[in-house]
Amino acid sequence: MRAGVGGEEAALFAEELSIMYRAYADQEGWNVRMLSESKSELGGYKEMMCEIKGLGVYKRLRYETGVHRIQRVPATEKSGRIHTSTASVAIMPIRKKHKIELNPADIDMEFSRSGGAGGQNVNKVETAVRLIHRPTGLDARSTSERSQSANREKAMAVLIAKIEVMEEEKARAKLSSDRKEQIGTGDRSEKIRTYNSLQDRVTDHRIKESWHNLPGIFGGNLGPILDALASASEHGVGEGQDVAEAPEA
Repeated sequence: MRAGVGGEEAALFAEELSIMYRAYADQEGWNVRMLSESKSELGGYKEMMCEIKGLGVYKRLRYETGVHRIQRVPATEKSGRIHTSTASVAIMPIRKKHKIELNPADIDMEFSRSGGAGGQNVNKVETAVRLIHRPTGLDARSTSERSQSANREKAMAVLIAKIEVMEEEKARAKLSSDRKEQIGTGDRSEKIRTYNSLQDRVTDHRIKESWHNLPGIFGGNLGPILDALASASEHGVGEGQDVAEAPEA
């Protein structure tokens, strides 16, 4: 989850989206664990990354990748003007068998203190790990584990997932002219959904459907939206998305 256009309001929106997905994960009985987070001044998320484990997680959430947009009057807005803010979501599978192999010589490693809850060990020892893949410029960070080696393992899994997704996006881009009717390219720059608080409405632009009860949706009631996306995919709208290959955990 990453805040986009809109400053502090975008960061607050990114946090709301993370709460929404975690609430839905709780409903599904999935396990959610925070890997890293960067907070804004007002407490929202500049960026956060979590790991969700459970049966069918990726198959269910894969079409959430993209830019989410919210239109509302912020609590700090005295004139009552509507603001538009965005946050990007990236859903990446952590595969048991990787499609790529990374050269250790291409990876830089940084260590820092994790901070936050966790006792003196977390605060005084440099257990947090950030990995940077020089050829692509992609990076991954993990602060959730109590040991440096465990955080390195988590960060490496995320880094490999990011690179695999990047390669898949390149492959999809080459075929995009043949897939104009698909649900989404999986490109994180694609605007996929608008949350309009004044009209109490959520609209998914890919399938041109809307739902009401915004508080309920932010509270984790994503089922109808995900069902509609899955149905559109099954009927060919999402053809080419390799749904059959989606890992079950």
